[in-house]
Amino acid sequence: MPISASHAIRGKLGDTQARDYSGKLQLFNAFAEPELRQALASLSLRPGMRILDAGCGTGEVTTWLLEEIRHEGLVVGIDLAAAHVAVARRHVSPEALVAQADMLALPLKPASFDLVWCANTLHHLHDPLTGIEALTRLLRPGGRIALAQSAFLPDMYFAWDARLERLTTEAVRQYYRDRYGLQESDLTAVRSTVGLLRRAKLARVTAKTYLIERISPLGAADEAYLCEAIFQGTWGERLRPYLAEGDYAQLARLCDPRHREFALHRPDFHFLQSLTLITAETPLSVTRGRT
Repeated sequence: MPISASHAIRGKLGDTQARDYSGKLQLFNAFAEPELRQALASLSLRPGMRILDAGCGTGEVTTWLLEEIRHEGLVVGIDLAAAHVAVARRHVSPEALVAQADMLALPLKPASFDLVWCANTLHHLHDPLTGIEALTRLLRPGGRIALAQSAFLPDMYFAWDARLERLTTEAVRQYYRDRYGLQESDLTAVRSTVGLLRRAKLARVTAKTYLIERISPLGAADEAYLCEAIFQGTWGERLRPYLAEGDYAQLARLCDPRHREFALHRPDFHFLQSLTLITAETPLSVTRGRT
């Protein structure tokens, strides 16, 4: 069910129906596929389950969820952005349903899913708790919500230069604060997801962190994500005003595939990023009372 074009929705990071992260999403999913699949496997999904992929992006995880339930049951993927939905529909199996929709006003029947999967999406909402509550209303008695979030911990890009790494991270945060009128707490509140699930009165809250670790020589998917999505797509020219001239020049050399100092081709390149999976269940007694 598409969203009306006149329905103005703007997320905390400027998200609208017209926002297009599809290239970066595809790069990230190809890069982090081993760890994302580990996280999915830990959920012990069963054939016949009904699963919602909330914020499905370009649909790679939607496909993997369908594989986990052996193409039985139902997988529904929803995303706010029209461009993401268009990409997902091109390569997700027709056995899954993909729709453009607002997570906070989903045209779905309450208590109709066994699992809600939501990855790297809550931090885009102005009120993550409201988002969690909206998603849990879709769960059957004893259903689970699984929230995956990358980079709860600071990423390590330049193992040999912690100072430049720290300055770059701070510059990125300042850029987002300036562009979207945010406070530092707005960018780090997602780290309190465990508390949000408990405030939503969910049961059996658990957390497990997977480490995405890459060293040189990098595979093609790893190099493409780090170079295109991070070095150029997230950093690049827009960080120049936030760094001292010498620091920006050093960063530019490390991020330039044509330069002999290109970080991803250094023999000592060692990258670390966290991927945290937090799950909770709808209490049986509370859910029955609602219905």
